[in-house]
Amino acid sequence: MEHVQTEERFRELTGGSKPTVAVFKATWCKDCHFIEPFMPEVEAAYQDRLQFIEIDRDESPDLCSELNILGIPSFIAFREGQELIRFVSKLRKTRDEIEQFLDRAVEVANALKSNS
Repeated sequence: MEHVQTEERFRELTGGSKPTVAVFKATWCKDCHFIEPFMPEVEAAYQDRLQFIEIDRDESPDLCSELNILGIPSFIAFREGQELIRFVSKLRKTRDEIEQFLDRAVEVANALKSNS
């Protein structure tokens, strides 16, 4: 998962035709650390359908404000610069919930692709 540190790089990656899931985290976030052990496996399972990037909320406060990122970790799927779907809750996210979100993100991206 690429760690994105600039808004320019964020816009470049989320502006492509492959759906991109941005994971907003912070070093002090316990729930962010909770998902770290299984995220590489999740990312590998979806690598043919989704691209993953990581943004530290504390490194990109303006971008997070613009995107209305309040809770972390937050997951937002983008394609061609447009937000497709987001998974934000104040509860700890399980692997199953994250995978359900990723399945929905793929479905939304495919539905939009077929309409354009």
